[in-house]
Amino acid sequence: MSIFSADGVGGVLASALDGITARQNVIADNIANVDTPHFRATTVDFETSLRDAIDRGDGNAPLSFRTVATDTPVGVNDNNVDLRKETMAAMQSTFQYQLVTRSVTDRLADLRTAAEPF
Repeated sequence: MSIFSADGVGGVLASALDGITARQNVIADNIANVDTPHFRATTVDFETSLRDAIDRGDGNAPLSFRTVATDTPVGVNDNNVDLRKETMAAMQSTFQYQLVTRSVTDRLADLRTAAEPF
């Protein structure tokens, strides 16, 4: 049993980290295929599933990732990876990851404080 599954907040944080990690992997794949003919860039939508779980009050619900094609126009080699867009997405997901990991650290510090004897 994970310490994160003790309550809904921990579950939401763990799910957010999983979603951001999945997005970072897809971004890395897109960037790696920037020159691959006929490659179509994708992105990961996990926020919808996470928001639905929060609205239901079930932060420990399994999160579903949805990979969707981007709407970036196709170039001459029939590839639609926009390196600038992918770089910005990578930076944004890095900041999101840092924010959520900081929240996890703060949450664990709160649990540690609560568990200390008086």
